[in-house]
Amino acid sequence: MLAILSALQSASAVDDRNGRIPNTELITQEGKKVHFYDDLVKGRIVAVSFIYTTCQFACPLETARMAQVQKNLGDRVGHDIFFYSISIDPEHDTPKALKAYMEKFHIGPGWTFLTGKKTDIDLLQRKLGVYSDPSINPDGHLPHLLIGNDATNTWMRANAMDDPKFQARMIGEFLDNFKHTDFKAESRKKTGDGSPIANFDPGRYLFHRDCSACHTVGQGDKIGPDLLGVTSKRDHDWLVRMIQRPDTLLSGNDALAKALLKKYNNVRMPNLWVSNDGLNVLLQYFADATAAHDKQPSSAANASEGAAKPAGTSGGSARPNR
Repeated sequence: MLAILSALQSASAVDDRNGRIPNTELITQEGKKVHFYDDLVKGRIVAVSFIYTTCQFACPLETARMAQVQKNLGDRVGHDIFFYSISIDPEHDTPKALKAYMEKFHIGPGWTFLTGKKTDIDLLQRKLGVYSDPSINPDGHLPHLLIGNDATNTWMRANAMDDPKFQARMIGEFLDNFKHTDFKAESRKKTGDGSPIANFDPGRYLFHRDCSACHTVGQGDKIGPDLLGVTSKRDHDWLVRMIQRPDTLLSGNDALAKALLKKYNNVRMPNLWVSNDGLNVLLQYFADATAAHDKQPSSAANASEGAAKPAGTSGGSARPNR
């Protein structure tokens, strides 16, 4: 998952004063011209991804995952850690388009989106070792994430789809030589006796791996809708298609899929290629999580009415109306 970059090739077409990292000129979402090394990377801990805003496959999930990483790192992002997302489709991704994309994903301070000249961005990817042949998959690129600490010359190529908590620890602790790690707190954590493995819930695991960046079950909307009660609210065949091939619903002008797309800021649900087995455990997880939620009062007021009104009735837990 992580490959240490032994060396970054030197650039010949850009100002490369440090001998390793290109100083490519880019433009921020605010329309400001910056140079990749001098203004963005020099002396910093950074996470660099390459995306494009009209991507229908991995990019939305990449961005949502990195938003979780940003949340895990807290106010260190923008202070000693900086995130950069660079468009590989600069002809479409103007500063205005990038700014709108950031708003969709509720991007916080310390994360800059950038565009520039296509030839310069392609060269930058090659020099950083994260270039993908556009014909490699429907996305036109792989979800590489370059993370590094320029001050210590430590660089890694990661997967932007990796677990957010793991990613946050790699960026915030390993790259920083564990300066921000509370080892006393770590030593107090119990390793357990293996029981969590015996109680492993594959549906819960898949949800947190593939869905939780954009959805919750009973905690309200995020980037996408709350999925509480989704198995009873939606037609089964429609739900199967939405999970396995959401692009076919949109290309077929499905009215509900189009309405949801509009409601949730035109953020497309990516195609995650969920298998039939994966689909079944996800649907079961949604149903089980909804049933567990409905057994609990949603507020103190509901709790006091519990004896008179069973959970799940008009006086019990409310589900999002979508």
